[in-house]
Amino acid sequence: MARYIFITGGVVSSLGKGLASAALGALLQARGYSVRLRKLDPYLNVDPGTMSPFEHGEVFVTDDGAETDLDLGHYERFTGVAARQTDSISSGRVYTTVLEKERRGDYLGKTIQVIPHVTNEIKDFIEIGDDEVDFMLCEIGGTVGDIEGLPFFESIRQFSQDKPRGQCIFMHLTLLPYLGASGELKTKPTQHSVKELRSIGIAPDILVCRSEKKIPEKERAKLALFCNVRPDSVIPAYDLSTIYDAPLAYHEAGMDQAVLDAFGISPAPQPDLSTWQDVSERIHKPDGEVKVAIVGKYTQLEDAYKSISEALTHGGMFNRVKVKTEWIDAEVFENGDAADKLTGFDAILVPGGFGERGTEGKIKAAQFARENKVPYLGICLGMQMAVIEAARNLAKIKNAGSEEFDHEAGEKRFEPVVYHLKEWVEGNRTVARAVDDDKGGTMRLGAYNATLTDGSKVAEVYGDTAISERHRHRYEVDIKYRKQLEDCGLIFSGMSPDGKLPEIVECKDHPWYIGVQYHPELKSKPFAPHPLFREFVKAALEQSRLV
Repeated sequence: MARYIFITGGVVSSLGKGLASAALGALLQARGYSVRLRKLDPYLNVDPGTMSPFEHGEVFVTDDGAETDLDLGHYERFTGVAARQTDSISSGRVYTTVLEKERRGDYLGKTIQVIPHVTNEIKDFIEIGDDEVDFMLCEIGGTVGDIEGLPFFESIRQFSQDKPRGQCIFMHLTLLPYLGASGELKTKPTQHSVKELRSIGIAPDILVCRSEKKIPEKERAKLALFCNVRPDSVIPAYDLSTIYDAPLAYHEAGMDQAVLDAFGISPAPQPDLSTWQDVSERIHKPDGEVKVAIVGKYTQLEDAYKSISEALTHGGMFNRVKVKTEWIDAEVFENGDAADKLTGFDAILVPGGFGERGTEGKIKAAQFARENKVPYLGICLGMQMAVIEAARNLAKIKNAGSEEFDHEAGEKRFEPVVYHLKEWVEGNRTVARAVDDDKGGTMRLGAYNATLTDGSKVAEVYGDTAISERHRHRYEVDIKYRKQLEDCGLIFSGMSPDGKLPEIVECKDHPWYIGVQYHPELKSKPFAPHPLFREFVKAALEQSRLV
């Protein structure tokens, strides 16, 4: 049966609970333990799928089709453990489940209350799969004191009492602000945060203290005394030049040892940190640099493309180069020449997105890459824009476009070479969707198989002709244009197993021009870069040597 580690936050948000959780999971793995990480989010959305990236950053997608918080991406990247639907839950999902049970009469006429009905639902969720791993790490979103988070804090308090003594511990992440005027690190915000946590019945076993300055021993002793934790359980967390230094930094600070001590595990297995030492060495000692332009519509918030940014880093690590990315708003091309902004880059990437805004700029970026033989990777909408560009400029379908844009405008303006996906095969069943269905959870989500054309560029990249990748889209390239486009040099080199849905296109007479309907960035890891990003960065490196 699993031991549980509950990770909470205080003082301010965005301190890095997700990263600390992921790094701790990696350190426990390095000691030979199996782990699973999950996220409990207090917001009332059922999932992040309908949120704007400006609101919540990237939506991470699991193999089994869950739309989740971007922290699950950190969990996967650091541990290699594929996330599942049961690893992410929100208040909205909890309340929806409780109300569905009430409507069915499952509660036998009882008055439905937060305690025990909502808290019981949360506890049941936490416990799923606890017989599969040695440690279950559960991160609670938000900060202690948030009114919407109270049911989750109450649930983990109850849960720790329900389990045998010593099976659950609590780790609290806080901020030690530095006041430049007095030259001091202040412990009082952390003391008050712990006081708030203890007032709802939770006493932290470990404190993780974010600080931009070194924490003096006397301040650590003060925190231990006033927060009622052991001195060696006050773990400093300093700013790092890269997130991939986190496992080594937290190990040096004693986090994993403090966790094992809190559980009374002694003697503890010694960690094998060779993987993370190699990761750190590769990222800090590159042999060169490549410049990649990312042309998107959410470029003001890089968290909107978090997995893409990390996957490029992974590709750079494999090729021992630093990937210098520049985020370019696609709208800047719509009234100007793409060459003004894109000349000088070694590669161009157009990521996914929704809606018409910025799409004409993305089409110009795809055209520039194709005509100037610059390595190009189009992901999801980025693939669709490459197809529309080829349809307009190679196949001479002058008004080629997407049904998505006509649907937004409420009028027919384009010949839709990209159409609304009406049905697809999922396992042994056919899924049907209408264009006016609810937005949440109605896309083609999760892992689907694809068959690659033998001898194609992507088959060479993958080293195989059968792949499985994660999808998140509701519009699809229309197969009826396949011959017309292939005659012009845009090859449909990957298809769904039934041959109905295009998965990959590539340019026939181009050194590296690939568009994919799925999201390869979601499966990339620092110690196992995704093949597409590995080879995309390699192509960028070769391009840089031509200049």
